[in-house]
Amino acid sequence: MAGCGGPLGRADTKRPGRASTASQSPAPKSQLTVVAAGDLLVHPELTAQAATDARAAGRAGHDFTQVLAAVRPVVSRADLAICHMETPLAEPSGPFTGYPIFSVPPELADAAAWAGFDTCSTASNHSLDTGVPGIRRTLDKLDQAGLRHAGTARSPQEAARPNILDVAGVKVAQLSYTFGFNGIPRPTGQDWVANLADRNAILAEARRARDLGAEIVILSMHWGTEYQNKPNDEQLQLARDLLASPDIDLIVGHHVHVVQPFEKIGTKWVAYGLGNLTTYGSEESTQQAVVPEFTFTRKASGRWEVSGVEVHATWMQYQPAARVVDLATAVADVGAPEERRADLARVQQQIAQYVDMRGALSAGLRMRR
Repeated sequence: MAGCGGPLGRADTKRPGRASTASQSPAPKSQLTVVAAGDLLVHPELTAQAATDARAAGRAGHDFTQVLAAVRPVVSRADLAICHMETPLAEPSGPFTGYPIFSVPPELADAAAWAGFDTCSTASNHSLDTGVPGIRRTLDKLDQAGLRHAGTARSPQEAARPNILDVAGVKVAQLSYTFGFNGIPRPTGQDWVANLADRNAILAEARRARDLGAEIVILSMHWGTEYQNKPNDEQLQLARDLLASPDIDLIVGHHVHVVQPFEKIGTKWVAYGLGNLTTYGSEESTQQAVVPEFTFTRKASGRWEVSGVEVHATWMQYQPAARVVDLATAVADVGAPEERRADLARVQQQIAQYVDMRGALSAGLRMRR
């Protein structure tokens, strides 16, 4: 597999027009593609898989690139690709732990960058699992991997500065908030370490991002009722409240571990829940996920608007090895056993039904087949 034999990096996935912080930017585009993905959730079984893959490649440590390889084509070709780092990253030597207090191999960040992601949301109910040191360690590693981030911070100054990326000459902001921290309190006087969802706080940061030049503002929301495909009333109301603001253009959701619907509200979109991009659990529904590709177009007014949504359905395979499966590709593989293709086609259809629970297909969303 390309890129697996040497040091993990992103030089081979970058191309002109992808997110950059360079001072020299290309001429602004009139159209951008933004890809978002669900939770990067690592249980001990997935840690073991990454260790096995590293050994097979002749390396120590952990290698998550083969787990993520199937989504690399769609992620790396986007102008901007957004991931969700669900859990804190550990030291290279560990310890590595799973539920309820997660601490996962730092090579996960390297693999995310290798796959083509540019920025990650880090506000989740597990943000404080390993305390402030875990937040600092996670952000330090994301910096090292070349990934931008939003949702947690190492200082009040960092927390006050919106995450704004230069994407082919267009300034795009990514915000990140979570509903809570599993009962773990933020340190006294340090609420800034992790963003707790609050309508006014979100709108205030979106306005700060606009004031700093952001032309597109994307909100990553860790919210909802776990394992429920139907968004709850709080999600529905908050999405409407936030998208009514001129300062927020798109909402992508995480946390519930299953696929939830997409909905067009006015001229804007919300993806209530993208599912788990990676996981290792016992329920089939938690193996399902979507990787949407949003096309933003600059209107005559100068404002940006989502003009197209294409959704790639994925499946977290556990055997014979843990791998993210691109369902459209797998279903079309005439060399695969017919029984497997039929089973994956069933999963693909089920995901499409969840995506369309709030009329997304009639509003213009397209499922990749």
